[in-house]
Amino acid sequence: MAEESFLGQVKRLIVGAPIPSRLAHHERFSRITGLAVLSSDALSSVAYATEEILRVLAVGGLAALSLVTPIGAVIATVMIVVVFSYRQTIHAYPSGGGAYIVAKDNLGRAPSLIAAASLLIDYVLTVSVSIAAGVAAITSAMPQWHAHAVALCLAFVILLMLGNLRGIRESAQLFAGPTYFFIISILLMIAVGAWRYVSGGIQPLPPLEHPLPPGTTLLPLFVLLTAFSNGCTALTGVEAVSNGVPAFRPPESRNAAATLVAMAVLAITMFIGITLLAHAYAIVPNDGETVVSQIARATFGGRGWPYYGVQAATMAILVLAANTAYADFPRLASIMARDRFLPRQFMNQGDRLAFSNGILILSVLASLLLVVFAGDTHALIPLYMIGVFVSFTLSQAGMVIHWRRLREPGWRSSAVINGFGAIVTGIVLAIVAMTKAAEGAWIIIVMIPVLVAIFEVTRRHYDRVASELTLRGWEPEVAGRHVVLVPIGGLQRAVVKALRYARTLSADVRAVFVELDPAATGALRRQWPEWGQGVELVVLESPYRSLMEPLLDYIEDLQQAEPSAYVTVILPEFVPRRLWQHLLHNQHALLIKGALLFRPNVVVTSVPFHLGLRAGRADARSTALASQEVG
Repeated sequence: MAEESFLGQVKRLIVGAPIPSRLAHHERFSRITGLAVLSSDALSSVAYATEEILRVLAVGGLAALSLVTPIGAVIATVMIVVVFSYRQTIHAYPSGGGAYIVAKDNLGRAPSLIAAASLLIDYVLTVSVSIAAGVAAITSAMPQWHAHAVALCLAFVILLMLGNLRGIRESAQLFAGPTYFFIISILLMIAVGAWRYVSGGIQPLPPLEHPLPPGTTLLPLFVLLTAFSNGCTALTGVEAVSNGVPAFRPPESRNAAATLVAMAVLAITMFIGITLLAHAYAIVPNDGETVVSQIARATFGGRGWPYYGVQAATMAILVLAANTAYADFPRLASIMARDRFLPRQFMNQGDRLAFSNGILILSVLASLLLVVFAGDTHALIPLYMIGVFVSFTLSQAGMVIHWRRLREPGWRSSAVINGFGAIVTGIVLAIVAMTKAAEGAWIIIVMIPVLVAIFEVTRRHYDRVASELTLRGWEPEVAGRHVVLVPIGGLQRAVVKALRYARTLSADVRAVFVELDPAATGALRRQWPEWGQGVELVVLESPYRSLMEPLLDYIEDLQQAEPSAYVTVILPEFVPRRLWQHLLHNQHALLIKGALLFRPNVVVTSVPFHLGLRAGRADARSTALASQEVG
């Protein structure tokens, strides 16, 4: 086996040893790991959903904050509807029921591309929002780190990228612990808070330096709708399990459905618990400390180890919630690449059976958003939910068509469930679009059709390429003669080697020399009979000292004289032993390749001559002989 390069060794250290394709089934999720990897987004959303409601209600004063409870109850009801709708999807599409697949099968091409664009945007925003919220949990506990928020965000993106490049199993092992630590921490906080409430030990937190006015609960409808749409961030990530059904161990659909139900029970319990405690403690949102941090501080009586445990768990789950997007973005991109709507590179699985190109692109896009928005969760959230509810609505509407088309036993009740889900999510989508457009959601509304146009352009390109490459109805052209050209700049070993190779390809071989100095031309002609290998020497004049133009003109004259002829250009190219040494040599061969790339019937190939190879072999032989003598 050839010795691995230094870069290859670094890659192995970071990513790990390759996994053979035959072991792919060993890399699937159990229910335990599936909940950790695919549900972390939905579970982590409860850490900031209540806070987003309170931030809007605060405009109405202290009295308005009490509305957080009924709004939370409505959102929990919507989540139940969405979860039961997606449970139907899991059983109907055991091979993966993402909104793109469902819409493509039932609604047509345009709706499916809208769903795909919405999901891809949503996954990028999931990474950005989750990591920004996780860093906010850190800076709430340690305010002195607030100035380094963006750097912390980028560091977490790199951590997630590397974890996912190592493959499914290792990413699940990495993320399972923090997910369950968060669940236990939040449920413990809710249990202690409930005990304090029942025992009468709950006291509202002291007012802020600038307390809110008493206010009123009679808020304008638009404000209430805005608070509701903000709180609907609790629903983000619900679709991830149905998108990732093939990643579960058999029976895939049963394991995925059970994971989805478990996720819903946990998410609703934690969301309602946090919302009720926020109301009981009269929590007022502020930029310096998150709502969960305030609840934990009040529940555990200060900043002791239980408080820091909750903050650490919240930070971990929020950062790792982005892993849901890392699980689904590359998979969706690979499906769309298979359908020729995205570049085919997204179909490639890396050494660790992960879709590496999708992981890298997702990391780059999320990092750009975090830098542009300075890692601010509240600035990113208005962009977040448009894509989520577009995909929700299209998926559930597609499922209604699916049941009506198949008419299997019990199809009417299934269609009613999905139809109700489509209506509910459609109403939420309208509310979110109306209330968030002015806050930046218009960017997403514009980006979705732009992405759809990119998908269509990509598909047309691949369709055009396929039509030009197909053998159906094609009559091969009669091949003309084969002319082999060897551009040279003088005589040396690399040139002689290339000439020798060229003679094996055709009887018509010509060495082409562009004259810049008559003295050099004369020296070449004198040496040619000895080293020219019997090849014809063609000298081209270059009055303007250009190397490229005379060669290109000569090739064009050949093709005009005989359009069916094939011209092979052999480039003698020496390769230095060190990468940096390439900078010390001209790149004429690279320029010639680029200039001839778009010419029909012209083939360009290189004959490498490796510098230092003979010296390296001589050193190796000397070392071997010395070893034998010592032995």
